[in-house]
Amino acid sequence: MPNKKAQAKSMRQNKKRNLRNKAAKAILRSQIKKVRTALENKNVEEVKTNFNTAVSVINKTAERGIIHKRKAARLESRLTKKVNKLLTPPAGGNT
Repeated sequence: MPNKKAQAKSMRQNKKRNLRNKAAKAILRSQIKKVRTALENKNVEEVKTNFNTAVSVINKTAERGIIHKRKAARLESRLTKKVNKLLTPPAGGNT
């Protein structure tokens, strides 16, 4: 139990923030999962739409300080690599 009023208020604020951050992380994970499942199914249209929303969610969570900016960059980079691998035709031909 807190000894001071300020500590009690701090605990209440921390609970609210914790719930808000958990919700934001859950949304982030679900958006990334949507992109990955679309990649596995090789559904190009679904990949494009889900990828754009996933990148947006990743950047927003990093801006708000819920995840670190370098983690956001890493997640975005890995997703981008996978998406580009699907969207670009394989290189190489008759030479």
